[in-house]
Amino acid sequence: MLRVSHALSIDEDDIDIAFVRASGPGGQNVNKLATAAQLRFYTGKIALPDDARARLIRLAGQRMTKEGVIVIHAQRFRTQERNRADAIDRLLELLRESLVRPTPRRPTRPTLGSKQRRLEGKKRRGDIKARRGARGFDD
Repeated sequence: MLRVSHALSIDEDDIDIAFVRASGPGGQNVNKLATAAQLRFYTGKIALPDDARARLIRLAGQRMTKEGVIVIHAQRFRTQERNRADAIDRLLELLRESLVRPTPRRPTRPTLGSKQRRLEGKKRRGDIKARRGARGFDD
């Protein structure tokens, strides 16, 4: 069992990991070994609140399929074990992030001092621009 939070844990059997060939540097190793980990996790197997599920869909973006399967491709390291651990860590981080409720924004009003500073700055800039105009020359 992998602990996501105090209330949520996922079974390791629900995670499917396949190893595929990685791209990028690595010399002949890249052509011979399948070191990149491709993790697939069906989100329907865990009980998430509706708001957390909506945040998970938004955070996962293109990594989530229409069927609700999260696909994470990890090829940062050169060994299968480290890529497997990296993929699982990224999945857990994604799930933890989806469980955090964002703090609601409380609308505030600008202070009197900030209004005055803004207007003084606009006045100063307007004066600079007004002095740029063509001066009347006496012919």
